[in-house]
Amino acid sequence: MSTNLPARRIGILGGTFDPIHRGHIDLGEAAEAALGLMRLFVVPAHVPPHRPRTDASSFHRFAMAAMTVSGRTAWRVSDIELRHAAPSYTTTTLQMFHERGYKPWELFFVIGADAFADIESWRDYPGLLDAAHFAVVSRPGHAVRALPERLPLLAPRMVRLPVERLHEIDPVIVLIDAPTADVSSTAIRQRRAKGEPITGLVDLRVQQHIEQHGLYAPIFPDRRGTDNASNPAAGGLHGQN
Repeated sequence: MSTNLPARRIGILGGTFDPIHRGHIDLGEAAEAALGLMRLFVVPAHVPPHRPRTDASSFHRFAMAAMTVSGRTAWRVSDIELRHAAPSYTTTTLQMFHERGYKPWELFFVIGADAFADIESWRDYPGLLDAAHFAVVSRPGHAVRALPERLPLLAPRMVRLPVERLHEIDPVIVLIDAPTADVSSTAIRQRRAKGEPITGLVDLRVQQHIEQHGLYAPIFPDRRGTDNASNPAAGGLHGQN
C-alpha cells in the first residue's frame, strides 16, 4: 500500500432513518470527534433488506436527514442508495464509494455496537470488513468492550483509540466508547402511533416535519369504512409520490 496518498478520513453513516433521531446524531458526532473525520456522509437506505418497506417514503427520509445535518460543516446527505432500486446492502454501498475513488483505508463505516453485534449475518461477511474501517460506537445496553467476547473471531481486528496513521493500515474495527441517546426509530414510530410526544428524540426541524406531514400518525377508519394508510403525506413530499 502506498503511503503517499492523502490522509482522507471519510465517515459513512448508513441506515433506514425512518426517522433519523438523536441516537444517529450521537453516533456521527462520536465518530467525527474520535477519528477527526473530514467528511461524514449520511446515507439513507432505499430498500432496507431487513424490512419489507419503510413507513415514510424515501423523499421524507432524505428530507429529514438533510434537516438534521443542516449547519454541520462536515456532514452531507448522500442519495447514493436512493438512486438504486436494489436492496441497500452495505457491501454494495462501500463498493460504490470505491468506484468514486475512495480507498478502503480512507473510509470509516459508522455503526452502533448493537447493530455490529450481528455483523456475521450481513451479506458478504467477512469480506465487507476489508472494504472500510468499521467505527463501532457504544449504544445503551451494548458496550463496545463486550464485542471481543461476543465476536471472538473478529477480536484480533478490534482496536481502541488512539490509533495513529489509520490511513496506512488495512481496515480494522475501531471501538469507540461514547454515550449515545437511548432512542430508536421503532420507539419513535410507536410513540407517534399512540399520540405521544417525541420532543427531544429528533431534531426540532424533523419533529416539525413529521407533525406537518402526519408521518407515523395513528391510522383511523374514515366514514367509508376504509383507513387513512393511503394518506399521500406518508408517501410523497410536496406532491411527489
